[in-house]
Amino acid sequence: MDGTSTPNSAPVLILLGPPGAGKGTQARLLEEKHGLVQLSTGDLLRSAVAAGTEAGKAAKAVMEAGDLVSDEIVIAILRDRLAEADCARGVILDGFPRTTVQAEALDTLLVETGQKINAAISLEVDDASMVTRISGRFTCGGCGEGYHDSFKPTDKPGICDACGGTDMKRRADDNAATVAQRLAAYHAQTAPLIDHYQGKGALSRIPAMGAIDEIAAALDSVVSKTTA
Repeated sequence: MDGTSTPNSAPVLILLGPPGAGKGTQARLLEEKHGLVQLSTGDLLRSAVAAGTEAGKAAKAVMEAGDLVSDEIVIAILRDRLAEADCARGVILDGFPRTTVQAEALDTLLVETGQKINAAISLEVDDASMVTRISGRFTCGGCGEGYHDSFKPTDKPGICDACGGTDMKRRADDNAATVAQRLAAYHAQTAPLIDHYQGKGALSRIPAMGAIDEIAAALDSVVSKTTA
């Protein structure tokens, strides 16, 4: 740097992990403890479109045409969001970047803002166990209480413990074959990102098959070093 710009000390963290690894739960816990802001690609797009920003208008036009929003538009929306006051204490990126091209674009953006990736945290899972974990989920259609075939069955088959309802629902994509495909796609897509951040010395790997509080403690240890 030539000293003409002021470095931004707000930490930037990336959560990597397949569907069902607990990224959303852990991000919320980090928000509460460290005052960080969770930024997911979907929320960013929806907010920008609703706000009617220039990047949001561009995204709306693309989505209404049924096309995928380009990396350039997503980066523009992220640039706008990072400039908002609530991001001053740091952010957690969830769902972005997904490819090395996006990672390189993000690196360029952060150079512009005087920031860097403080930590890219990979939530490591066992694929076979994840298939069991996700494909066994179901919820009560009446009250929304969550259950699992193996880990949290209802006391009486087909009857919700909380409200006594019998309308149990499963997500259509929570079947073993679909979950296995999603995991395979995630690993194929994310492996280059792991290498990218490993090469930058920013990667941390955390086992994510244990209890929520154990995973949270491991994450907190990594994040505390970046926000100290």
